[in-house]
Amino acid sequence: MSKKNTAVPGRIAGFLGENSYIIVFVAIFIVYALTTNGLTWSGMMNVFRHSAVIGIIGLGMGLICITGEIDLSVGSMLALDGGFSVIIFNMTNSILLTFLFAVLFGAFCGLINGVMVGWIQMPAFIVTLATMLIYRSFAQYFCQHVDKALIGGGSSVYKMANSQSSYQTLYNFGNGKVSTIPIVGLILIIMTLVFVYITTSTKYGKKVYAVGSNMKGAQMAGINTAVVKISVFVIAGALVGIGAFLWIAMNASADPATTGNSYEMYAIAAAVLGGISMSGGKGKCLGILFGAMSYTIIDKIIVSLKMDSLINNAIKGIILLIVIMVQIVGPQIKQKFKKTE
Repeated sequence: MSKKNTAVPGRIAGFLGENSYIIVFVAIFIVYALTTNGLTWSGMMNVFRHSAVIGIIGLGMGLICITGEIDLSVGSMLALDGGFSVIIFNMTNSILLTFLFAVLFGAFCGLINGVMVGWIQMPAFIVTLATMLIYRSFAQYFCQHVDKALIGGGSSVYKMANSQSSYQTLYNFGNGKVSTIPIVGLILIIMTLVFVYITTSTKYGKKVYAVGSNMKGAQMAGINTAVVKISVFVIAGALVGIGAFLWIAMNASADPATTGNSYEMYAIAAAVLGGISMSGGKGKCLGILFGAMSYTIIDKIIVSLKMDSLINNAIKGIILLIVIMVQIVGPQIKQKFKKTE
């Protein structure tokens, strides 16, 4: 086969492997367009709104995965952070203090994971599996054992007290729009752009990729791999804190039993759909935005087709397997065509 004949298929395979997140998103969006009674601007903007929390958490998960690690605790962390943030709001009536607490407490929870993984060098899977259980348990325990006034008078749910003067302002922020675009969706886009810049144009971003690509090589190059690993868990925790703040702003409550349920899996899936390699060192943060929106659209397709919601995760799992297959097979085909040139 001539070089000309092999070059084109090789490039196509390479493109599919590197940009599978765009193809998956477009394919899912086309299905969504065909299954609805007609796309509306409001419907498309709702995709941004419903993707905001999982997308922001997914950015943190993507950063962790780039270093070759994983965090199973983000869903439980969201419930704990969201619940405690409600308490802070009810105590202070301050939106700013609530936001600062959510971010700092999330970063603290991430620091616990990071120290055990990066410094003590415990397996991330075991550490975050343990903290997943701990954070969820704490969220449920404190909801039952604190003064009911601190949780808005709720019995099993943390509720923002609507008697507070800042209640409506915070709720309007979580559900507000700027020129028909949801505020929380804009925050997701801004956060994505920030992390695209961090991972592609800063020394820190290069260190993160270096640790994930070859940790021994990174150590020989003078990179403190323990500090880098701790830092990505702290950043991921802070992003969970932002997600928790947006969650309570949108819902005015946090249920310790259901808030963030399976979000660790969705965040990992959004990162993988976005092209992040679970083995570390590869992937683009921009893809996480498309990955998160893809999963949101799948939910909407299932609703529009009036399918049983119990099949939801099965469909997401199948799509995830297909995407991973494309990511693995694409480069292999590209390499095969290179050899025949």
